[in-house]
Amino acid sequence: MTDVLISGAGVAGPALAWWLRRHGFRPTVVERAPALRAGGYKVDIRGAALAVVDRMGLGDEVRRHDTGMRLARFVDSSGRQLATMDAALFGGREGDDVEVMRGDLARILVNATRDVDYLFDDSIVALDQRADGVEVAFERAPSRRFDRVIGADGLHSTVRRLAFGPGSAYLRPLGHHIAIFAVPAEYGEERVELMHPAPGRTVGVYRTAGAPDARALFLFPSPAEEPDRRDVAGQQAALARAYAGAGWRVPELLAAMPDAPDFYFDAMSQVRMDGWSTGRVGLLGDAAYGASPASGQGTSLSLVGAYVLAASLAEAAGDPAAGFATYERRMRPFVAANQQLAERNLKGMVLGSAAQIRFQTLMLRLMPHLPGREGMIRRVTESIRKAASAITLPDVPAGAR
Repeated sequence: MTDVLISGAGVAGPALAWWLRRHGFRPTVVERAPALRAGGYKVDIRGAALAVVDRMGLGDEVRRHDTGMRLARFVDSSGRQLATMDAALFGGREGDDVEVMRGDLARILVNATRDVDYLFDDSIVALDQRADGVEVAFERAPSRRFDRVIGADGLHSTVRRLAFGPGSAYLRPLGHHIAIFAVPAEYGEERVELMHPAPGRTVGVYRTAGAPDARALFLFPSPAEEPDRRDVAGQQAALARAYAGAGWRVPELLAAMPDAPDFYFDAMSQVRMDGWSTGRVGLLGDAAYGASPASGQGTSLSLVGAYVLAASLAEAAGDPAAGFATYERRMRPFVAANQQLAERNLKGMVLGSAAQIRFQTLMLRLMPHLPGREGMIRRVTESIRKAASAITLPDVPAGAR
């Protein structure tokens, strides 16, 4: 049986483990965190990714965890309502598209792979490729040999660094940073996305149905000096500086920031690589082709990539190079289509001037009353819909378990 080590227990890693088991491989997942990460933001599953979830038999369970968001409200610095819109349209969703919390999706995938070995609170520190496999050294566990190693460990992938070199060679910054963290429930409205656009920076707060807390989102131009990724205090200070003097509920949100158990702060970046594999080592999801949160398609790319990678490795049997090559050939056009969404979306998420904000809110107020409203909505969602379905999924081999 072929042993495959997967680094990362987010979305891509457990999804790949599920499909590898289906194809007769023996996966092991290593995760740096001491336990499954429960935090995170809302994520969308649409198009080909929905088909993948349904083929896993998890579609109904995923849909039961839909966030139930119903409305987006735009407010000014005093909290006065500027405009409203349907939450699905705000998120570019239509038809069967599903929005779930990232932590809920990760838990569903891990629960579906209970027959897979998970090594929490550990990480890979060295890879030594040999003719008969890859010798992997761990931070805590003894070294082991694997037939394949897959990095599904995110934007700042350890596997990518060890196998391909420094991450700076592959990260393409989009000029903005993002921060997300939990805040007290009373700062949000249940099933409502509260958005406060200001010139050059945006703040959002939402609370899903029955959630014990709310989530705050900050989008702003990247600071001149970016804090170290491990310096949480420095990151929080940078966020406070970026929003100095901001109105609405921003001072309250920032005051709640030090107590947040899930503070996240990072540059909005994409990963661009000429190749996603070297020898017996390959990359998946954000580690290989992160599209950034601005695309709205990172989770879908991970789910589809896991399905395609597992199928391609299974078809190639004992030839990892051929399997990785097939995976790239199938995924490249899909990745390109979805990465293209990010820059366009980001322009609408962070507006540069008060005049742009006034125009946007005016159009939102007028939209329900304009003739041809349905056609306008379809044009808004068309690019997302096309990108989400821009791949033909390979069939699951008849012999798969």
